[in-house]
Amino acid sequence: MLAAAPHTGFLKGAESFAWSVVVLMVYLQPNPVWTGACPSRCLCTSDILSCSALGLDQVPIALPVSTVTLDLNHNQILQLEEDSFQGLFQLEVLRLAHNQLTTIQPGAFRNTSGSLLRHLDLSSNQLHILKQSYFQDLAGLEELLLFNNRIMHVESTALSGLKNLQKAYFSHNHLTDFPFFSIQKHSHPQLALLDLSSNRLPKLPLADISKLPQSLQEGLYLHNNSLMCDCSMYFLFRAWEQKGFASIEFFRQEHVCLVYGIQRSGIRFFLHRRYFEKCNLTAVTEQEASVSVKSGAPLLLHCITSLSGRSVTFFWLVPSLEYVVPPGNNESLKMFPNGSLEIVAAREQDSGIYVCMAKDRHRNESQEVNVTVLPHHDMGVPEPFNTGFTTLLGCVVSLLLVLIYLYLTPCRCPPCPRPQPPVNTTLSQSKEGGVGSAQSSILSPTPPTTTEGPGRKVSTNKHVVFLEPIREHQNGRLKPGPGLLLEAEPQQRAGETDSYVSVFSDTPIMLP
Repeated sequence: MLAAAPHTGFLKGAESFAWSVVVLMVYLQPNPVWTGACPSRCLCTSDILSCSALGLDQVPIALPVSTVTLDLNHNQILQLEEDSFQGLFQLEVLRLAHNQLTTIQPGAFRNTSGSLLRHLDLSSNQLHILKQSYFQDLAGLEELLLFNNRIMHVESTALSGLKNLQKAYFSHNHLTDFPFFSIQKHSHPQLALLDLSSNRLPKLPLADISKLPQSLQEGLYLHNNSLMCDCSMYFLFRAWEQKGFASIEFFRQEHVCLVYGIQRSGIRFFLHRRYFEKCNLTAVTEQEASVSVKSGAPLLLHCITSLSGRSVTFFWLVPSLEYVVPPGNNESLKMFPNGSLEIVAAREQDSGIYVCMAKDRHRNESQEVNVTVLPHHDMGVPEPFNTGFTTLLGCVVSLLLVLIYLYLTPCRCPPCPRPQPPVNTTLSQSKEGGVGSAQSSILSPTPPTTTEGPGRKVSTNKHVVFLEPIREHQNGRLKPGPGLLLEAEPQQRAGETDSYVSVFSDTPIMLP
């Protein structure tokens, strides 16, 4: 009994150690929700989880860890709680459009894929403000969709952690300002599209916008805002127009400004430019030394000078050796009192060096601009036929040729006279040939010299052989029945000069 005591203590110690290990493993084990099954009523595949249009008021729990794309569109989710997507380490696409989101709690995207999440769709919700804490855990985000919300303010650091951001959509909100200074080249090197259209921006911070990377300026959309009509705004968009930015080219009519800020006094300033003819260039601080423009497009050149005052006068010297002063020459060149020169419709002969001269009572300054007019390749002689019409015409002609080939056979010419064979030879062939002679004439690769019986004709315009039973004639030859199969004899008979071929030969033979 005493000897068993040490053994019993050892067993108790081992059991206690085992339980400790189990408790430790349970404690260190990931949260059970990480390995959840497919939620009820949701559609699950290997890496896609779709719970759209189910009337959900919160993010489901126990989501499959293999989820790469999570679709929660068209629900009634009011807010994103902390750790709402915990354990989804493979998540790359998250769609939350058309919900009722008003708040995103700090840490809502914590413990998710983080750097793997590339696409976040929060469009068509009820968000009013963007805070710094919303996206701080999404360092790998590339596309952010926030259009059609009620956003009135974006904090200056709301996008600071998104260094991989490439596209951001803020259109159809209530924005009255935007922190352009927070998205410079060093902070967002890959950002190439920023859509701020259809908001309530009254004035643009030109100094901040001019510091944006050229690639981002090209992808900056500002149409359908409440911009006040002023010269600085106008010359900014004119410069983008000359550079061929898509934001101007595809939304020319949607660029509207308000005269004196009155809501019902909007004008489409790209269609009605006369309002800005008397603008001064105080807001224009630079003019590129070399510019290019497509043939037929307008071009505006600025005369940048440090001179100021009412006594400053301007004139231009153009490549055609003309002296241009306001209002311009021959309606092809317009010059404004502020020194700007507009080429109404650029031509190839307008290429060259343009020199601007500004002078006052004491000094003068000059500036050169090299203009290159690119030929318009679409302005050539129109093609005689449209490609689609040419293709249709070719098909119709081909069909007519096929119908002619099948149904309109050429005229049959009378047979050429051939010398009659000797009587002895004919008799010997009739005795020795018999039925085989008829078969030989049918199976020969060349047409027979005579028609063996009435109705048997030879034609050279068919590629299929039709064989009908040979009718009995007065010469006493045999008439094969309907089921009799014509077979070639094993050896060639004397007097036959052509070899036997298959009935499927390409020899043009037509039998009545």
